[in-house]
Amino acid sequence: MFVPDTFGLAMLMMITSAVCWGSWANTYKATKGYRFELFYWDYAVGIFLVSLLYAFTLGSSGGGGEGFLANLSAADRGNIVSAMIGGFIFNIANLLLVAGIEMAGLAVAFPVAIGIAMVVGVIMSYALQPKGDALLLGLGVALAIVAVIMDGKAYGRLTKGAQAVSRKSIVVCIVSGVLMGSFAPFVTRALTRGHPLTPYSIAVFFTLAAFLCCFMVNVYFMKKPLVGTPVDFSGFFAARPQDHALGLLGGAIWGTGTVFNFVAASLTGVAISYAIGQAAPMVAALWGVFVWREFAGADAKAKTYLALMFLFYLLALVAIASAYQAG
Repeated sequence: MFVPDTFGLAMLMMITSAVCWGSWANTYKATKGYRFELFYWDYAVGIFLVSLLYAFTLGSSGGGGEGFLANLSAADRGNIVSAMIGGFIFNIANLLLVAGIEMAGLAVAFPVAIGIAMVVGVIMSYALQPKGDALLLGLGVALAIVAVIMDGKAYGRLTKGAQAVSRKSIVVCIVSGVLMGSFAPFVTRALTRGHPLTPYSIAVFFTLAAFLCCFMVNVYFMKKPLVGTPVDFSGFFAARPQDHALGLLGGAIWGTGTVFNFVAASLTGVAISYAIGQAAPMVAALWGVFVWREFAGADAKAKTYLALMFLFYLLALVAIASAYQAG
Protein backbone atom coordinates (compact mmCIF):
# COMPACT_ATOMS: atom_id res chain seq x y z
CA MET A 1 0.00 0.00 0.00
CA PHE A 2 1.01 3.61 -0.44
CA VAL A 3 2.10 5.42 2.74
CA PRO A 4 4.09 8.67 3.06
CA ASP A 5 7.77 8.17 3.80
CA THR A 6 8.58 11.79 4.64
CA PHE A 7 6.96 14.35 6.90
CA GLY A 8 6.67 16.76 3.97
CA LEU A 9 4.48 14.33 2.05
CA ALA A 10 2.44 13.55 5.15
CA MET A 11 1.97 17.29 5.74
CA LEU A 12 0.71 17.72 2.19
CA MET A 13 -1.81 14.93 2.79
CA MET A 14 -2.96 16.49 6.07
CA ILE A 15 -3.44 19.88 4.44
CA THR A 16 -5.37 18.19 1.62
CA SER A 17 -7.48 16.57 4.31
CA ALA A 18 -8.31 19.98 5.81
CA VAL A 19 -9.16 21.32 2.35
CA CYS A 20 -11.53 18.42 1.69
CA TRP A 21 -13.18 18.60 5.13
CA GLY A 22 -13.67 22.34 4.69
CA SER A 23 -14.99 22.08 1.13
CA TRP A 24 -17.51 19.24 0.91
CA ALA A 25 -20.40 21.35 2.24
CA ASN A 26 -20.24 23.50 -0.90
CA THR A 27 -21.93 20.64 -2.75
CA TYR A 28 -24.94 20.95 -0.45
CA LYS A 29 -25.07 24.70 -0.99
CA ALA A 30 -25.28 24.03 -4.72
CA THR A 31 -28.45 21.89 -4.41
CA LYS A 32 -31.94 23.31 -4.95
CA GLY A 33 -34.44 22.80 -2.15
CA TYR A 34 -32.93 19.45 -1.15
CA ARG A 35 -33.31 18.84 2.59
CA PHE A 36 -30.04 18.03 4.30
CA GLU A 37 -31.44 14.84 5.84
CA LEU A 38 -32.09 13.55 2.30
CA PHE A 39 -28.84 14.90 0.86
CA TYR A 40 -27.05 13.01 3.63
CA TRP A 41 -28.02 9.61 2.17
CA ASP A 42 -26.16 10.40 -1.05
CA TYR A 43 -23.29 11.83 0.98
CA ALA A 44 -23.01 8.69 3.14
CA VAL A 45 -22.93 6.45 0.06
CA GLY A 46 -20.26 8.70 -1.45
CA ILE A 47 -17.91 8.49 1.53
CA PHE A 48 -18.12 4.70 1.57
CA LEU A 49 -17.63 4.23 -2.18
CA VAL A 50 -14.61 6.53 -2.34
CA SER A 51 -13.05 4.71 0.62
CA LEU A 52 -13.43 1.42 -1.25
CA LEU A 53 -11.89 3.01 -4.33
CA TYR A 54 -8.80 4.09 -2.39
CA ALA A 55 -8.58 0.72 -0.64
CA PHE A 56 -8.42 -1.18 -3.93
CA THR A 57 -6.00 1.29 -5.54
CA LEU A 58 -3.56 3.10 -3.23
CA GLY A 59 -4.33 0.66 -0.45
CA SER A 60 -3.45 -2.37 -2.56
CA SER A 61 -0.34 -1.20 -4.40
CA GLY A 62 3.17 -0.14 -3.45
CA GLY A 63 5.58 -1.57 -0.93
CA GLY A 64 4.45 0.15 2.28
CA GLY A 65 2.86 -2.82 4.03
CA GLU A 66 -0.08 -5.19 3.64
CA GLY A 67 -2.52 -4.70 0.84
CA PHE A 68 -6.19 -4.13 1.63
CA LEU A 69 -7.48 -7.69 1.22
CA ALA A 70 -4.47 -9.26 2.96
CA ASN A 71 -4.93 -6.87 5.86
CA LEU A 72 -8.62 -7.75 6.17
CA SER A 73 -7.82 -11.42 6.66
CA ALA A 74 -4.97 -10.86 9.14
CA ALA A 75 -5.99 -7.87 11.28
CA ASP A 76 -7.42 -8.28 14.77
CA ARG A 77 -11.21 -8.27 14.70
CA GLY A 78 -11.26 -5.90 17.65
CA ASN A 79 -9.65 -3.26 15.46
CA ILE A 80 -12.45 -3.62 12.91
CA VAL A 81 -14.96 -3.05 15.70
CA SER A 82 -13.00 0.02 16.86
CA ALA A 83 -12.99 1.52 13.36
CA MET A 84 -16.73 0.96 13.01
CA ILE A 85 -17.47 2.46 16.43
CA GLY A 86 -15.46 5.51 15.36
CA GLY A 87 -17.51 5.84 12.16
CA PHE A 88 -20.79 5.46 14.04
CA ILE A 89 -19.79 8.16 16.52
CA PHE A 90 -18.61 10.49 13.76
CA ASN A 91 -21.90 10.18 11.90
CA ILE A 92 -23.96 11.21 14.91
CA ALA A 93 -21.58 14.10 15.59
CA ASN A 94 -21.75 15.31 12.00
CA LEU A 95 -25.55 15.29 11.91
CA LEU A 96 -25.67 17.16 15.20
CA LEU A 97 -23.12 19.70 13.95
CA VAL A 98 -25.27 20.52 10.93
CA ALA A 99 -28.32 20.85 13.19
CA GLY A 100 -26.30 23.05 15.54
CA ILE A 101 -25.27 25.32 12.66
CA GLU A 102 -28.92 25.67 11.60
CA MET A 103 -30.07 26.31 15.17
CA ALA A 104 -27.31 28.60 16.45
CA GLY A 105 -25.45 29.71 13.31
CA LEU A 106 -21.80 29.29 12.38
CA ALA A 107 -20.81 32.01 14.83
CA VAL A 108 -21.73 29.75 17.77
CA ALA A 109 -21.63 26.22 16.39
CA PHE A 110 -18.06 26.30 15.03
CA PRO A 111 -16.32 27.67 18.14
CA VAL A 112 -18.24 25.39 20.49
CA ALA A 113 -18.34 22.14 18.51
CA ILE A 114 -15.02 22.27 16.63
CA GLY A 115 -13.16 23.73 19.61
CA ILE A 116 -14.34 20.94 21.90
CA ALA A 117 -13.72 18.31 19.22
CA MET A 118 -10.13 19.40 18.74
CA VAL A 119 -9.32 19.31 22.45
CA VAL A 120 -11.03 15.96 23.06
CA GLY A 121 -9.67 14.31 19.91
CA VAL A 122 -6.06 15.41 20.34
CA ILE A 123 -5.81 14.68 24.07
CA MET A 124 -7.41 11.23 23.86
CA SER A 125 -5.45 10.24 20.74
CA TYR A 126 -2.16 11.45 22.20
CA ALA A 127 -2.80 9.44 25.38
CA LEU A 128 -3.05 6.27 23.26
CA GLN A 129 -0.25 7.18 20.83
CA PRO A 130 2.14 9.81 22.28
CA LYS A 131 3.88 10.90 19.08
CA GLY A 132 5.37 14.38 18.95
CA ASP A 133 6.27 16.99 21.55
CA ALA A 134 3.33 17.42 23.93
CA LEU A 135 3.97 21.09 24.72
CA LEU A 136 4.25 22.17 21.09
CA LEU A 137 1.22 20.10 20.16
CA GLY A 138 -0.75 21.68 22.99
CA LEU A 139 0.35 25.14 21.86
CA GLY A 140 -0.76 24.34 18.32
CA VAL A 141 -4.17 23.17 19.50
CA ALA A 142 -4.58 26.31 21.65
CA LEU A 143 -3.73 28.53 18.68
CA ALA A 144 -6.17 26.62 16.49
CA ILE A 145 -8.95 27.05 19.04
CA VAL A 146 -8.29 30.80 19.10
CA ALA A 147 -8.55 30.73 15.31
CA VAL A 148 -11.92 28.95 15.50
CA ILE A 149 -13.14 31.58 17.99
CA MET A 150 -12.04 34.36 15.62
CA ASP A 151 -13.93 32.56 12.84
CA GLY A 152 -17.04 32.51 14.99
CA LYS A 153 -16.70 36.20 15.84
CA ALA A 154 -16.34 37.06 12.14
CA TYR A 155 -19.56 35.22 11.30
CA GLY A 156 -21.16 36.74 14.38
CA ARG A 157 -20.66 40.20 12.86
CA LEU A 158 -22.75 39.08 9.88
CA THR A 159 -25.67 37.99 12.07
CA LYS A 160 -25.96 40.99 14.39
CA GLY A 161 -29.53 41.36 15.56
CA ALA A 162 -30.34 37.69 15.08
CA GLN A 163 -32.50 35.94 17.64
CA ALA A 164 -30.96 34.80 20.89
CA VAL A 165 -29.24 31.44 20.91
CA SER A 166 -31.24 28.83 22.79
CA ARG A 167 -29.91 26.53 25.49
CA LYS A 168 -30.97 23.57 23.36
CA SER A 169 -28.76 24.68 20.48
CA ILE A 170 -25.76 25.07 22.81
CA VAL A 171 -26.31 21.58 24.19
CA VAL A 172 -26.50 20.18 20.64
CA CYS A 173 -23.19 21.88 19.75
CA ILE A 174 -21.48 20.63 22.92
CA VAL A 175 -22.63 17.04 22.36
CA SER A 176 -21.53 17.26 18.72
CA GLY A 177 -18.09 18.49 19.76
CA VAL A 178 -17.57 15.78 22.36
CA LEU A 179 -18.60 13.08 19.89
CA MET A 180 -16.59 14.59 17.02
CA GLY A 181 -13.48 14.41 19.16
CA SER A 182 -14.28 10.97 20.53
CA PHE A 183 -14.01 9.09 17.23
CA ALA A 184 -10.26 9.80 16.92
CA PRO A 185 -9.18 7.47 19.78
CA PHE A 186 -11.01 4.55 18.14
CA VAL A 187 -9.09 5.21 14.92
CA THR A 188 -5.88 5.37 16.97
CA ARG A 189 -6.61 1.99 18.53
CA ALA A 190 -7.38 0.36 15.18
CA LEU A 191 -4.13 1.77 13.78
CA THR A 192 -1.85 0.73 16.65
CA ARG A 193 -3.12 -2.28 18.63
CA GLY A 194 -2.30 -5.95 18.01
CA HIS A 195 -2.31 -6.70 14.29
CA PRO A 196 -3.54 -3.27 13.20
CA LEU A 197 -5.71 -2.27 10.30
CA THR A 198 -4.06 -0.23 7.57
CA PRO A 199 -5.33 3.36 7.20
CA TYR A 200 -7.24 2.29 4.07
CA SER A 201 -8.94 -0.58 5.88
CA ILE A 202 -9.86 1.74 8.74
CA ALA A 203 -11.43 4.19 6.29
CA VAL A 204 -13.55 1.44 4.71
CA PHE A 205 -14.98 0.21 8.02
CA PHE A 206 -15.27 3.75 9.39
CA THR A 207 -17.35 4.95 6.43
CA LEU A 208 -19.35 1.71 6.27
CA ALA A 209 -20.40 2.25 9.88
CA ALA A 210 -21.27 5.89 9.14
CA PHE A 211 -23.54 4.72 6.31
CA LEU A 212 -25.20 2.01 8.43
CA CYS A 213 -25.69 4.52 11.23
CA CYS A 214 -27.92 6.55 8.91
CA PHE A 215 -30.57 3.81 9.01
CA MET A 216 -31.04 4.58 12.70
CA VAL A 217 -29.93 8.13 13.38
CA ASN A 218 -30.73 9.87 10.10
CA VAL A 219 -34.12 8.14 9.87
CA TYR A 220 -34.84 9.42 13.38
CA PHE A 221 -33.87 12.98 12.40
CA MET A 222 -36.05 12.72 9.30
CA LYS A 223 -39.04 11.94 11.51
CA LYS A 224 -38.10 14.25 14.38
CA PRO A 225 -35.76 16.93 13.02
CA LEU A 226 -34.12 19.35 15.42
CA VAL A 227 -34.82 22.08 12.86
CA GLY A 228 -37.71 22.29 10.41
CA THR A 229 -40.58 19.92 9.65
CA PRO A 230 -40.43 16.12 9.26
CA VAL A 231 -39.42 14.77 5.87
CA ASP A 232 -39.90 11.37 4.24
CA PHE A 233 -38.19 9.38 1.51
CA SER A 234 -40.54 10.66 -1.20
CA GLY A 235 -38.43 13.81 -1.29
CA PHE A 236 -35.32 11.72 -1.90
CA PHE A 237 -36.80 10.00 -4.94
CA ALA A 238 -38.25 13.27 -6.26
CA ALA A 239 -34.88 15.07 -6.10
CA ARG A 240 -33.13 16.10 -9.29
CA PRO A 241 -30.38 13.76 -10.58
CA GLN A 242 -27.87 16.58 -10.24
CA ASP A 243 -28.75 16.93 -6.55
CA HIS A 244 -28.03 13.22 -6.00
CA ALA A 245 -24.78 13.66 -7.94
CA LEU A 246 -23.81 16.61 -5.74
CA GLY A 247 -24.46 14.50 -2.64
CA LEU A 248 -22.23 11.72 -3.93
CA LEU A 249 -19.56 14.28 -4.85
CA GLY A 250 -19.74 15.82 -1.38
CA GLY A 251 -19.22 12.39 0.14
CA ALA A 252 -16.31 11.66 -2.20
CA ILE A 253 -14.64 14.94 -1.23
CA TRP A 254 -15.04 14.33 2.50
CA GLY A 255 -14.03 10.68 2.13
CA THR A 256 -10.86 11.65 0.28
CA GLY A 257 -9.93 13.97 3.13
CA THR A 258 -10.57 11.22 5.65
CA VAL A 259 -8.47 8.63 3.83
CA PHE A 260 -5.60 11.10 3.45
CA ASN A 261 -5.84 12.05 7.13
CA PHE A 262 -5.70 8.42 8.25
CA VAL A 263 -2.83 7.62 5.87
CA ALA A 264 -0.82 10.62 7.10
CA ALA A 265 -1.50 9.51 10.69
CA SER A 266 0.38 6.28 10.00
CA LEU A 267 3.54 8.43 10.02
CA THR A 268 2.72 11.40 12.27
CA GLY A 269 0.32 9.83 14.76
CA VAL A 270 -3.42 10.46 14.93
CA ALA A 271 -3.21 13.42 17.34
CA ILE A 272 -1.09 15.52 14.97
CA SER A 273 -2.97 14.45 11.84
CA TYR A 274 -6.36 15.11 13.43
CA ALA A 275 -5.27 18.52 14.73
CA ILE A 276 -4.09 19.69 11.30
CA GLY A 277 -7.18 18.28 9.62
CA GLN A 278 -9.28 20.44 11.92
CA ALA A 279 -8.06 23.51 10.04
CA ALA A 280 -11.19 22.84 7.97
CA PRO A 281 -13.07 25.91 9.28
CA MET A 282 -10.35 28.12 7.79
CA VAL A 283 -10.95 26.50 4.41
CA ALA A 284 -14.70 26.89 4.78
CA ALA A 285 -14.19 30.57 5.56
CA LEU A 286 -12.12 30.98 2.39
CA TRP A 287 -15.00 29.55 0.37
CA GLY A 288 -17.35 31.93 2.18
CA VAL A 289 -15.18 34.95 1.42
CA PHE A 290 -14.14 34.33 -2.17
CA VAL A 291 -16.92 32.16 -3.67
CA TRP A 292 -20.13 32.66 -1.72
CA ARG A 293 -19.34 36.33 -0.96
CA GLU A 294 -20.64 35.95 2.57
CA PHE A 295 -18.53 38.85 3.77
CA ALA A 296 -19.34 41.29 0.98
CA GLY A 297 -20.05 44.56 2.72
CA ALA A 298 -18.95 43.23 6.13
CA ASP A 299 -17.69 45.81 8.60
CA ALA A 300 -14.06 46.35 9.55
CA LYS A 301 -14.33 44.25 12.72
CA ALA A 302 -15.52 41.20 10.77
CA LYS A 303 -12.59 41.52 8.38
CA THR A 304 -10.19 41.95 11.29
CA TYR A 305 -11.50 38.77 12.91
CA LEU A 306 -11.05 36.92 9.62
CA ALA A 307 -7.46 38.13 9.31
CA LEU A 308 -6.75 37.02 12.88
CA MET A 309 -8.31 33.63 12.16
CA PHE A 310 -5.95 33.02 9.25
CA LEU A 311 -2.96 34.23 11.28
CA PHE A 312 -3.69 31.98 14.26
CA TYR A 313 -4.32 28.98 12.01
CA LEU A 314 -1.00 29.46 10.27
CA LEU A 315 0.76 29.74 13.63
CA ALA A 316 -1.06 26.59 14.77
CA LEU A 317 0.13 24.67 11.72
CA VAL A 318 3.72 25.76 12.38
CA ALA A 319 3.49 24.70 16.05
CA ILE A 320 1.93 21.32 15.27
CA ALA A 321 4.46 20.60 12.53
CA SER A 322 7.25 21.52 14.94
CA ALA A 323 5.73 19.14 17.52
CA TYR A 324 6.28 16.22 15.16
CA GLN A 325 9.84 17.24 14.32
CA ALA A 326 10.72 17.78 18.00
CA GLY A 327 9.12 14.52 19.13
